[in-house]
Amino acid sequence: MTLLCLLWSLQQISLKAVADAASPMLMVALRSGVALALLAALMARRGEVPQRARYPAGVLVGALFGIEYLLVTAALGLTQASHVIVFLYTSPIFAALGLQRRLPAERLGSIQWLGIALAFCGIALAFLGGQGGSPDGQPQAWLGDLLALAAGAAWGATTVAIRCSSLAGAPATETLLYQLMGAFVLLLPAAWLLGAGSFVPSPAVWAHLAFQGVVVSFASFLTWCWLLRRYLASQLGVFSFLTPLFGVLLGVWLLGETLAPRFVAGGGLVLAGIGLVGAQAPLRRLVAARRPATR
Repeated sequence: MTLLCLLWSLQQISLKAVADAASPMLMVALRSGVALALLAALMARRGEVPQRARYPAGVLVGALFGIEYLLVTAALGLTQASHVIVFLYTSPIFAALGLQRRLPAERLGSIQWLGIALAFCGIALAFLGGQGGSPDGQPQAWLGDLLALAAGAAWGATTVAIRCSSLAGAPATETLLYQLMGAFVLLLPAAWLLGAGSFVPSPAVWAHLAFQGVVVSFASFLTWCWLLRRYLASQLGVFSFLTPLFGVLLGVWLLGETLAPRFVAGGGLVLAGIGLVGAQAPLRRLVAARRPATR
């Protein structure tokens, strides 16, 4: 799970690293196409066929997934990759808020509400000053941060849509199929219409595309599904704060990004909030295990 968090944190770093040669929007469209072809081959080998009854939910989830990455790729052109990663991974906060309204079993506990409060305080602090905490004074950095936050909300909405629809009982491969299809169908024409279709082939660009399509969009998600079948989701969720943490550190190290003190403070609160939202169930079990047995 730690390795998966590291790989996921490299998504935005990779897109930003070759942004001058290949548009992030086009790269995500192409990586989705690569992963879609690999997934279709895998499903054909297994004899898996998407169920017609799940098509409407699949269209909704695919559209939300496509919108998420449309916002992410637009944000990468306006602000730092480390900012995008932190704001994108607020998705568990939005998912928790949405699920607790739809599913009784997902009612938020006091620790989770504290985590949500901390996260939103961190978001507010990071945005104070009008530049999203950007140290380089980019006039549109705040807009990039806002788009990344909206992408986090779209990701959270995708989680709610999956959990509260017929896709809740669908194979993971079918759910991933709809998501990859949505990203490919939406982002490929969007890149052309928005003038974001630049692609200058080079060994570096091809290597990043292979990493994005084969490792991130295909292999890492299937590995995540394999883990979910063997471990409790609540246990794996505790690791969710590692991805933005790795992303910030790698953005500074690999891309030479600098972080404003306000963003560091706000991002720290966001990470703490994400950690508390994911740690609710494990903390309950820990308290129960340490509680003296009653006769």
